[in-house]
Amino acid sequence: MHMADALLSPAVGMAMNAVSVAAIGVSVARIKKEEIGEKTIPIMGIAGALVFAGQMINFTIPMTGASGHIGGGILLAGLLGGVPAFLSIAAVLIIQCLFFADGGLLALGCNIFNIGVIPCLVVYPLVFKPLLKNGADFKRLSIASVIAVVIGLELGAFFVVLQTLFSGITELPFGTFAALMMPIHLVIGIVEGIVTAAVLCFVYKMRPEIIESARTGKKIGGVSVKKVLILLAVMTVVVGGGLALLASTNPDGLEWAIGRTTEHVLGEETELEAEGRIFDSAAGVQEKTAILPDYALASNPDSIAGTTLSGIVGAVVTFALAGAAGLVISKLKKRKRAGDNV
Repeated sequence: MHMADALLSPAVGMAMNAVSVAAIGVSVARIKKEEIGEKTIPIMGIAGALVFAGQMINFTIPMTGASGHIGGGILLAGLLGGVPAFLSIAAVLIIQCLFFADGGLLALGCNIFNIGVIPCLVVYPLVFKPLLKNGADFKRLSIASVIAVVIGLELGAFFVVLQTLFSGITELPFGTFAALMMPIHLVIGIVEGIVTAAVLCFVYKMRPEIIESARTGKKIGGVSVKKVLILLAVMTVVVGGGLALLASTNPDGLEWAIGRTTEHVLGEETELEAEGRIFDSAAGVQEKTAILPDYALASNPDSIAGTTLSGIVGAVVTFALAGAAGLVISKLKKRKRAGDNV
């Protein structure tokens, strides 16, 4: 559900960039005030890398000609808590945009809001956590995962429609676009919810302390999480370096809905194009920063090596960025506490 720049007006794009920057700033301030255990930092990195790899796998939606992929917000929140999860998914989206030209630079704020703010900072505290108020178990985790993911994805899809409406994209009239976006993302949400439930239940079986720490905000106790980290790392490599090769080539839910909407309005599927100085500048920046555009080798876009390399490189960079963010925040908090004690 990564939006391209062509779906937005410069005003809406810049406004949403400002909103998302503010959300990141507030989240950093909140996480600096709250405790973040040392054992949570590597989980931030590994979980972020796993979501990056997972987003590369588009699964086919039968009888539609469309595909979908996980968003990962609720999965990260279930492992880390809402605020750390949001910072992790924001890191994923920034890396995808700059290094792989996935999603527009002008649209980055919209993508962070739709895929990050909504599930991590809205749906997780208001839906997921209340469903686990009596404690976590396999049944509650599964129910909470599916319900929260579906609500989060539906809200995200609806905000995409609103953002195109406010941008004045006449090729995507509100009623028709919404009528196509909501059902297709409902199906995608159910699949992602099942995947999320499976991963969270797997982690809960191995180390329930991780799930409880995310739910309650308390530090993970004196237990080792190395085995969980190793298994999540192996999953990341397998998914990003191998299973990504099996991803569906069908358009994702957003692209599918755009194609069907333009066909209904204009009589044929039309690829929307962005024109103007701001759009050209944004595209120019991405051309310079994208090392593997569209997750492929620039010299040989059809080579499967590009997909494998993209999965591994993206996962490693995400791990480094998300983990480094958590480490820096943790160090700053320790320094502040030391100063307060002087």
